[in-house]
Amino acid sequence: MGNLEAFLVLAIVYYIGEFIGTKTKAWVPSVFVIAALFVIGYWTFFPNDIVDLAGLGAPLGGTIVIMLCITHMGTMISIKQLCEQWKIILIALAGLAGMMIACWFICVPLVGRELVIAGLPPLTGGAVAATIMNTAALEKGLTQAAALAIAMYAVQGFAGYPLTAICLKKEGKLLLQAYRKGDIQAVQGSAVDEDAGNLKAKDSKKKRLIPAVPGKYITTALILAKLAAVSLLASKLSELTGGRVNQAVITLLLGIVFMELGFLEKNALQKAKADGFLLYVLMVYVFSGLKDVTPDMLLSCIGPMLIIIVIGVIGLAIFSILAGRLLKVSWRMAFATSLTALYGFPPNYVLTEESANSMAETPEEKQYLMDHMLPQMLVGGFVTVTITSVVIAGIFVNLL
Repeated sequence: MGNLEAFLVLAIVYYIGEFIGTKTKAWVPSVFVIAALFVIGYWTFFPNDIVDLAGLGAPLGGTIVIMLCITHMGTMISIKQLCEQWKIILIALAGLAGMMIACWFICVPLVGRELVIAGLPPLTGGAVAATIMNTAALEKGLTQAAALAIAMYAVQGFAGYPLTAICLKKEGKLLLQAYRKGDIQAVQGSAVDEDAGNLKAKDSKKKRLIPAVPGKYITTALILAKLAAVSLLASKLSELTGGRVNQAVITLLLGIVFMELGFLEKNALQKAKADGFLLYVLMVYVFSGLKDVTPDMLLSCIGPMLIIIVIGVIGLAIFSILAGRLLKVSWRMAFATSLTALYGFPPNYVLTEESANSMAETPEEKQYLMDHMLPQMLVGGFVTVTITSVVIAGIFVNLL
């Protein structure tokens, strides 16, 4: 397969997912469809290096786009919004605690201690946790447990995508009903604020330390250069900590800080008209990880994996929803933000935007929905996938 053929095939596969997501008004999430098509493709006619052939592999699809997109995420959240998400942090941690408790006491007798230990950390997070458990299991000669760790990482999103879409659709519907009636406070537990959805007006009045660049000089290249500079700074700061502080966390925080200072534009990639393409590149790169999932791997692990996922998600739902009730956060957002453990970034962003697009009738309504749901989803993803899952994997690896 040539370069252009590979690029064409990936674009068609991705569009099919987008089309189905739009046609079903996000009840069937595009990321779910795309992931399924990638698995089928790798099992049939995709070459394993199709993403590299299309020019979308590392370092563009990996480090560069990941860092640019995470910095961009920071330009979509204010410091005030970030501080307001302390409830989401507690809810996400409660959800993970519920997942681990349920799996430990119910799944261990059903599928065995080693498989639960190998499969649970990837279920609470992403690639790093899966790699840690896979490597440790192989060193112990536990080949099925090692395969389960990778398979869990590859397929956990299939459970998380549709459940998250349902929660976000229900939350968004209530938010829009209140917004259209002008009765903002009617949405119980949504932590809404009457100024949200009017961020453009507020931003134009807000004075920042660094003066704004005149509009005629703001180009795609300038915005990308500034995003790259902040991303590079975050990478260097992470290196100074010896990697103990994940660079993704530093990148998000610096994106917020430099947007508040005025160095970065609000919604930077959107203003550069580059957000759609870069997010496409990033998602294609993420789904390339499905090339390692073979039919044999899934068949050998499917039973234990399904049990762990179902029991784990039930435990996560119970604990996160209870925590949400205590903290006066709607069960919909409490469950949705905890479900980010099953996929993290960038699907948490894609699912939120897709839900907003499917419901909003005007740009203002979409902005309103994004202002309320996206900060919570982003913070949930960083708490679960970026931070906590690595800690859990570090503990569980010693239990094998």
